Amino acid sequence: MNLFDLTGKVALVTGGAHSIGLALGVGLAKAGATVCFNCSSEASRQRGMEAYAQAGVKAHGYVADVTDEAAMTALVAQIRQEVGIIDILVNNAGVIKRIPMTEMKVEDFSRVLDVDLVAPFICSKAVIPGMIEKGHGKIINICSMMSELGRETVSAYAAAKGGLKMLTKNICSEYGGANIQCNGIGPGYIATQQTAPLREVQPDGSRHPFDQFIISKTPAGRWGTTDDLVGPAVFLASDASNFVNGHILYVDGGILAYIGKQP
Repeated sequence: MNLFDLTGKVALVTGGAHSIGLALGVGLAKAGATVCFNCSSEASRQRGMEAYAQAGVKAHGYVADVTDEAAMTALVAQIRQEVGIIDILVNNAGVIKRIPMTEMKVEDFSRVLDVDLVAPFICSKAVIPGMIEKGHGKIINICSMMSELGRETVSAYAAAKGGLKMLTKNICSEYGGANIQCNGIGPGYIATQQTAPLREVQPDGSRHPFDQFIISKTPAGRWGTTDDLVGPAVFLASDASNFVNGHILYVDGGILAYIGKQP
């Protein structure tokens, strides 16, 4: 369907060298977009380029710190010169620190906010003028179920992702009239390399306790995969979502809709 065709679009996926960012970048490319990604080191960039190549995708990789406004402004200008004006921004780069609140240092709290909330502001601010110039644009913020719910040890992450939900709504409010749609994707618990230890079968053959907890809270009865996020991202990046603005699409297997089984 042409509504979902991204041919001719330029996309920037922050933190797009691995995991969810890589899956989204590959998915956008296979829908027709020219994909650029940034990461924090040359080694990560090289690994990302190899991963895109293995997926059959030609990507443009860059090293730039999403928390550095001057660096991101320069990157957007470089992409404009080398590839084209950015049509689609995916604010994916993120970090989490699992520390009880009373034990967390202010600098750790601030670091999470800088990467998970301030950086999407910086990156969105950098691309919006070009989107206004082109007369359209799509911004997709990778939010979280912690945009809605709290959990032990993630005070900074929940604060940042809750803020990102409201930044999403505010970008919609400010720039919807310029034909810019800003929406979010809130992943549920996704099976990635980082979460693999939480899904290991125990010596007695049982599930890991956290794995049991997640399955019990998920009506779908499974962890999500990075592929589960690709369709929603393509939808929010495409003309199919031209009148969808300021929303968070939770891709969580139904966790947020479910109170859990009665004991």
